[in-house]
Amino acid sequence: MTDETEFDPSEYDTTINRTFDAPREAVWAAWTDPEQLAEWWGPAEFTVPDCEIDARPGGAFHVDMEGPDGTIYPGTGEFLEVEEPAHMVFLSRAFEDEDGEAKLETHNTVTFEADGDRTHLTLEAEVVTATPAVEEDLSGMEVGWTMSFEKLEGYLDRSVRA
Repeated sequence: MTDETEFDPSEYDTTINRTFDAPREAVWAAWTDPEQLAEWWGPAEFTVPDCEIDARPGGAFHVDMEGPDGTIYPGTGEFLEVEEPAHMVFLSRAFEDEDGEAKLETHNTVTFEADGDRTHLTLEAEVVTATPAVEEDLSGMEVGWTMSFEKLEGYLDRSVRA
């Protein structure tokens, strides 16, 4: 008999495909330039008051998302692979406990495929570790990424056409 409270974080692995009406270099820059990433990262109604990115293998990133209620959600991680402007792989960590250990870690692979003046983007987010305490947050991961990509699309429409 299976315990109903059993938690399998791999159930939340997510793959999202999206096409942007912007050149690959512009989409890549939106992911790797801190000022640009701060314009679109996070779900609807979230902002990014602090963002640091060192997009190179071994480079780190830190992104603070601020929720509508003012709560800051810090996220950190490191880049494992960076092949500009086609591919990046990074580990992301969030929801630190009192000992500074992340309650959630994901392995993310993002590919940027050029198609003329458009870019086909694929995000694969694999949950590496997660505690049951973040299960509710994990259940919203796909929706959160989708909202972020909607914001990215709006940002690219404004910046590429400007």
